[in-house]
Amino acid sequence: MPLHDKGSLLEFDLKGEGRGVLQEVSIAGSEHTVRAEGHPAFGGTDSAPSPLDYALAAVVSCNQVTARIVALGEEIEIGEFHGRVEAELDNSVLVFGADGNPNFSSLKLTVEVETALDDAAFERFVAEVNRRCPLTQLFVRSGVDVTTDWTNKALVRS
Repeated sequence: MPLHDKGSLLEFDLKGEGRGVLQEVSIAGSEHTVRAEGHPAFGGTDSAPSPLDYALAAVVSCNQVTARIVALGEEIEIGEFHGRVEAELDNSVLVFGADGNPNFSSLKLTVEVETALDDAAFERFVAEVNRRCPLTQLFVRSGVDVTTDWTNKALVRS
């Protein structure tokens, strides 16, 4: 499937319906839906991932997709991608109404990806992925202390 032309705008249209802290979100033009429930600390029953879980999962996934896009554009062969995200959220603002920022205070992304790049080329690749990943930048630009730790694993060709 070809990538969209440079400068084209991608439109997103999602609609949510729910009750309490449980919601079903439909994605226009797709058969996909997302079911989310507030974290148990916020009244959820753990019947679905929380919106916070989805946001953090999206960071890992978006980095993998962005890595693939960067690799395609720079003709870099990449293999398996393993990512983990860890984050901290002080619930004082969200739950108790305290003054301050309700956002995550920190986020750490750890990635192992298979490439045949040398160390210098790998550093440039990672910097470009970090620069271009919309969700990494969403967190960075909203004031979250984002750290990333990427490891270059030897590419295993099948």
